[in-house]
Amino acid sequence: MATRAPLSLKARAIGLLAQREHSRSELRRKLLRIQQQLARRAALHDAAACQDDSTPPDTEDDATPDVDATAVVDPLLDQLAAEGYLDESRFVESRLHVRARRFGAQRIQQELARHGLKLDAEQQVALRETELERAREVWHKRFGDAPSREAPELARQTRFLLTRGFAPDLVRRLLKG
Repeated sequence: MATRAPLSLKARAIGLLAQREHSRSELRRKLLRIQQQLARRAALHDAAACQDDSTPPDTEDDATPDVDATAVVDPLLDQLAAEGYLDESRFVESRLHVRARRFGAQRIQQELARHGLKLDAEQQVALRETELERAREVWHKRFGDAPSREAPELARQTRFLLTRGFAPDLVRRLLKG
C-alpha cells in the first residue's frame, strides 16, 4: 500500500483558512508549529538514514528549526495575503458576526486585541447601538423574563453579563428595567 506524500505547508494553511478565517498572527503561530514538526520529522528521518549508513548524524540545537520555520512561514503568509486567502478585515467581520450574538463590545474588542486587530469606527458604533438589545437577549435566554429582586441573584446576573463583556452602565440599566 502506497503512502501519500504529506501536504505542503501552503496546502495546510489553505486547509486551515477553508475551515474558518484566521488572523495573521494566529495562522502564523499554527504554521510555525506545523513547520517545526515537519522539521523534526525530517531530522529524525535523516538521523535514521545516517545510522543506517554508519555516519554520524549532524547535531543541531533546537533553535535552528525555529529560525528555519520563520524563514519559511513569513513569506508564505505574505503570499497568502497577496492571493486573497488571508484577509484580516474578513477575520474581523467573521469574529464580529460569530461573537456579537453572545458577547458585549468590550469582550469582542479584547479578543480582537489578542490578535493585534481593532474594530473600525463604523463597526464600533454599530456594535454599541445594538448592545442593549443583545444584552437583553443573552440575559433573557439565561435567566428568564424579569430580573430578580434578591441581592445575591441580582449580583449573579450582573456578574454573568459583565463577564460576557457588556458595559456596566448598560447592565445596571437592563437589570433595573
